[in-house]
Amino acid sequence: MTYRWNTALTRKLGIRLPVLAGGLQWLADADYVTAAARSGIMGFITAASFPEPDDLRAQIRTARAACGDLPFGVNVSMLPKLVPGEKTEGIFRLIAEEGVSVIETSGRNPEPYIPLLKDLGLTLIHKVPAVRYAIKAQSVGVDMVAIVGAECGGHPGMDMIGSFVNAAMAGRDLDIPFLIGGGVGHGSQLVAALAMGASGVVMGTRLLVSEELNAHQGYKQALVDATERDTALTMSSVRNTIRTLANETTQEVARMEQDNPNVTIQDLLPLVSGQIGRKAYQTGDVSRGMLSAGHALGLTDRVEPMADIIARIETEALQAIGRLEGVVTQEIAG
Repeated sequence: MTYRWNTALTRKLGIRLPVLAGGLQWLADADYVTAAARSGIMGFITAASFPEPDDLRAQIRTARAACGDLPFGVNVSMLPKLVPGEKTEGIFRLIAEEGVSVIETSGRNPEPYIPLLKDLGLTLIHKVPAVRYAIKAQSVGVDMVAIVGAECGGHPGMDMIGSFVNAAMAGRDLDIPFLIGGGVGHGSQLVAALAMGASGVVMGTRLLVSEELNAHQGYKQALVDATERDTALTMSSVRNTIRTLANETTQEVARMEQDNPNVTIQDLLPLVSGQIGRKAYQTGDVSRGMLSAGHALGLTDRVEPMADIIARIETEALQAIGRLEGVVTQEIAG
């Protein structure tokens, strides 16, 4: 039996399930978003993975041909080191020209681009690490916010607020639709997020073991073998905290941060360059590089098609809803 979920996210994006497959640097390509679309959710091609406009355009067109009428989006990181400021506007225009209507942004305040994005007819989902940033994003006119808590792989921000607390605060403080991410990889978490007012969830780590992901089988198996205890937080000394798979590189970075209170990003760059981590996706050797991974590693138990992962998550969600039946009963006076 096929179910259709009804939230602000599913209605706005035209997807069946209230789940987003977040953008993944070097990994979120046309194959990734096609697998997501066919699974009933939405994925995002990561623009920073394709720095040449023609390459990004080609990925979008490949995805469009494979997805047909099924929607997908593009992730635009506005960190200058990934997408130089003078190119960001051009990337937004390219995305709109190619008929994509939804973008996921992160990295800095999108306010300067809001008028342009509205003129282009793009729906903007801005990703932030804490509710206080979500409130700011709401005030400048974004359409939705994705709040990604401390449990996430990648950049959880400096506040390190957990997803459960973020969800409750967002339900209290926000008027626009919001999504919850960070450690999300089970259907019961989707139900919990919806119960706290979210319109859906964002998943990253949980989907890294999808068969369709263009990464080495050894890399995926390493994630299956890992547990929620196998991540490391580093780079807080340079105000760029990142959660990654614990390995030789994270040990070296942590040692440098401990030994040198004045360490700089330039000092760390030979170890943390994204090009080093990219090799792990190509070779399966996870001993080196900063490989973003979150606490949802505790839920990555096998490599399988994305459709099967999403089907399991939906089954878990329906089971969670079933468990709620009868939990609360009304007492009849007299």
